[in-house]
Amino acid sequence: MQRHFEPGDWVIFRKTKWSRTPGPRAENIAPASRGDLNTYTVDKFWIVKELHDDGTVVVQTRRGKEHIIATDSPCLRKANLLERWRYRSRFLAVAESDQVAS
Repeated sequence: MQRHFEPGDWVIFRKTKWSRTPGPRAENIAPASRGDLNTYTVDKFWIVKELHDDGTVVVQTRRGKEHIIATDSPCLRKANLLERWRYRSRFLAVAESDQVAS
């Protein structure tokens, strides 16, 4: 199922990471089955930059990096109204980095 995105949409990408010491925004922390690492997820706040016909979107990060992600990825979703209000500063930081890069 492909989701409908538009350029400029604020999206949240839930990224899985591994580390010995998860950061303060880490969620769903669990020890790895073997070893010293922990697995956890972190929400990333990005803005849709482009849409491609093959079912992918180009998103921009706060530091100006771009990622290509499938629109049907379960980790990618639009920010709801409460998240847009609560994390507004994070999304605006991405928008400002886009203006600086342009």
